[in-house]
Amino acid sequence: MGFIPFTFVDVIDILLVSSLFYGLYRAMKGTSAPYIMFGVFFIYLLWILVRTFNLVLFSTILGQIISVGVIAIIIIFQPEIRHFLQAIGRQRERFEWLTRIFDFRHRKGAKEIDLHPIVEACQEMGEQKVGALILIKQSNDLGIVEESGIAIDAKVSSALIQNVFFKNAPLHDGAMIISGDRVVAAKCVLPSTQQAVPKSYGMRHRAALGMSEVSDAIIIAVSEETGGISLAHDSVIKRNIDPKQLQQSIRKLMHINNKRRAEKEQSEE
Repeated sequence: MGFIPFTFVDVIDILLVSSLFYGLYRAMKGTSAPYIMFGVFFIYLLWILVRTFNLVLFSTILGQIISVGVIAIIIIFQPEIRHFLQAIGRQRERFEWLTRIFDFRHRKGAKEIDLHPIVEACQEMGEQKVGALILIKQSNDLGIVEESGIAIDAKVSSALIQNVFFKNAPLHDGAMIISGDRVVAAKCVLPSTQQAVPKSYGMRHRAALGMSEVSDAIIIAVSEETGGISLAHDSVIKRNIDPKQLQQSIRKLMHINNKRRAEKEQSEE
């Protein structure tokens, strides 16, 4: 009896499948999805055994369950699938040289962001315990998120930010997006994180962390309950930032983004 032929294509096949399962595991980590997947795997294994022993009635019932299993899995795992696809979408940064070719004129006209009015507004809102969620746009495109809110296109100022997030203002729910020296949109909807986070995290903190998982934006969250200021970036959120250190902390994250962008540009050359 000869051995089953094993070629280089089979190695690639195994690596691709392993990468797929690893990505699914990362997307489901910290959720109840692994337990559901174990249940699905158990039903599938039971169906194989039933067919092996030719139990016709039981096999028919399980076959019907499995036949609609794909649709059921898509419905059940909708948040995890979305998170997985968003993680794949983040890899477009590797092809950022294409974006620079088509977006050169826009980037050339972009203005440097002034953090002073943002920091001043966050400090005052924190003292008054006014909830806020602010995205400082970096290199990633946030067009879809911007479209979920209300377009503004106004120069950044402390007064404008505080007016938007005033408790009775119509735009205070959702997130504000700042690009360069302009407030481009408010009342934007952000994806909530799928990570297992403490119960003390409110919707703003969950949204800030979720957005940091799918973009390189810097997200500021001001707690309505405590007035504490948090910073989310690169799938990590740091809470209770000292207001006096807020600008320095934001600059540090912007420096990290600029350094990564420069390294990618050098590697592409």
